[in-house]
Amino acid sequence: MKFEEEFKIRTYTKVELACLYNPDMAISGALRTLSRWISGSNRLTEELCMLEYKNRNRVFTPRQVKTIVEHLGEP
Repeated sequence: MKFEEEFKIRTYTKVELACLYNPDMAISGALRTLSRWISGSNRLTEELCMLEYKNRNRVFTPRQVKTIVEHLGEP
């Protein structure tokens, strides 16, 4: 039997998180998709901005990850 690993709120690189949300895509496609999801939600974008997220950042802090998961659900 295979058990799925429980998702943990922690620091993730943008690539790690994008690939968790889009495991069947190439890295570049997964990054574009995650970026589109974030920019497509004004509320999520505003909350991430308050947490000092910039589009050029390569790492999401645990608070930023928690906010993303609250809006997009667990990967």
